[in-house]
Amino acid sequence: MSDAAEQGEEQAEQDERGAEPTTDEERILERRKRRISANRNAKRALARLGFLDPLRERLAFLQEAAELYDLDETSDMYGGGIVETLEKRVAELLGKEAAAFFPTGTMAQQVALRCWAGRTGNPVVALHPLAHPEVHERNALSQVSGLRPVHVTSEPRLPTADEVRDFPEPFGALMLELPLRDAGFVLPSWEELSAVVEAAHERDAVVHFDGARLWESAPHFGRPLDEIADLADSIYVSFYKSLEGLGGAALAGPKTLIDEAKTWRHRYGGQIFQQFPTALTALAGLDRELPRLPSYVAHARVVAEALREGFAAAGVPWIGVQPEQPHTNEFQVWLPYDPDAVSEAAIRQAEETKTALFANPWDAKGPGLAVTEVYVRAAALEWTADDVKAAVADFVVRLKEETGG
Repeated sequence: MSDAAEQGEEQAEQDERGAEPTTDEERILERRKRRISANRNAKRALARLGFLDPLRERLAFLQEAAELYDLDETSDMYGGGIVETLEKRVAELLGKEAAAFFPTGTMAQQVALRCWAGRTGNPVVALHPLAHPEVHERNALSQVSGLRPVHVTSEPRLPTADEVRDFPEPFGALMLELPLRDAGFVLPSWEELSAVVEAAHERDAVVHFDGARLWESAPHFGRPLDEIADLADSIYVSFYKSLEGLGGAALAGPKTLIDEAKTWRHRYGGQIFQQFPTALTALAGLDRELPRLPSYVAHARVVAEALREGFAAAGVPWIGVQPEQPHTNEFQVWLPYDPDAVSEAAIRQAEETKTALFANPWDAKGPGLAVTEVYVRAAALEWTADDVKAAVADFVVRLKEETGG
């Protein structure tokens, strides 16, 4: 073939693929599109994340959720109707006097901590530097709500009772994220959690739980949800992270606090005209997904052990699973490779074999060190330990191709 013909063929291939990305941002966006497409088209996965589905499938999901309820009921307006039904359901589940629906957890927690600051007279909030407000909310506690965060510990775990008791500065509220996602979805023991709460109360501080993933934390504690929530003065829960709702959150606690929180919800722009689609899917999640979460947690431990054994058998120098035995149905995996190479291997595996072992992005945690999150949901229950090991072996073949190893 002549040089001109080769160049023409190469140009035709490039035209078919589309323009090659030229900047780091474009490459990141292109890889994300490939990853989502590959995982969506995969026949096997550890988790099927509905929020990545096309609009047609999301509308079908909403219709399926709606069929569980009386569609002749009058729709909600500014928090009435089905939204009130959801609030009452959450309050009962968590054993609290009342609950308020919020469009986002960010808003719910800012409002809760702001209300507590007014009651305690202290705007200082003690929390972990890896907690959601510190990592993912652009300093909203200080910039929007006038609160001042302080860090009780920087260790990749929840604070201990001694750390809370000996902290050298007064604080009005202690916020505990259960589980602490960015440390690997880690939880304390029941005894440790109880002691931390007691230490905060000894200092006349209130305790607020960031319970975005509280639903799947109950198996670790071996306690029902209302007993866990009873430790806290207030608690926030999410409807989409585990329950597969379209979005939304709830804040639960004493009725006087919730009444005040609803006032601040309005002031923060959270008094939305109609929210029945989100409320319907949240209620459906409580009915259908919440009872399944213990089985996901149990299977996550099977998956984690199979990953360890699979990588060892494939000759990978080492693998980190954080925590070693998952506390919930989600955990971190660490590998001693460049994240770009690991990402490409994961995407290629999903594209070429229709098996998505690692569906989430890989991030750099130092030179030659990559970390990702693994979610275990209903789809994972079809995987045996041997299935996981086989997928690992296949993944490592592509990883070695990417690294030249």
